[in-house]
Amino acid sequence: MFLLNGARIGPGKRGRARRVKKVDDRVSVAGQIRAEDIPKLAAAGVKVIVNNRPDHEEPGQLTAEEARRIAEACGIDYHHIPVRGAFITPEAVQKFNEILEKSEGPILAHCRSGGRSTLLWAIAQVAAGRMTLEEACAAAEKHGYDVRETVRRHLPHLTRNG
Repeated sequence: MFLLNGARIGPGKRGRARRVKKVDDRVSVAGQIRAEDIPKLAAAGVKVIVNNRPDHEEPGQLTAEEARRIAEACGIDYHHIPVRGAFITPEAVQKFNEILEKSEGPILAHCRSGGRSTLLWAIAQVAAGRMTLEEACAAAEKHGYDVRETVRRHLPHLTRNG
């Protein structure tokens, strides 16, 4: 079983469950996850977690090292590719593309709201030639993320190999 679009994970800041948004066949995005979400993600079939949030961005946030420890105990591969704001480095795109190319199972990328993870995913798709700009942006927009101008701004700095 894999996370379906709209699946919910533990409560966010306002006490409401946060939605998981499936952006393609293997990748879903979400806002900040909590320690107690990780075993649930494993049970739902997630094989890889990509954390796009810098540590200590917000008080009380789960650190990358703690999340890695829990994820690995649950049999999930864990990667930390911190992204600050809408500035995506070529190195972040390359690392994300490597994860996409090597990973067999479902991937959950997360940040504070899911926006940076969606942006990184869209840039990676276009940079690697897996999707056109229009396809990647349409997939992101379907979930409420308008990434078109930011993706377009990053593309001249990237090559097919990230």
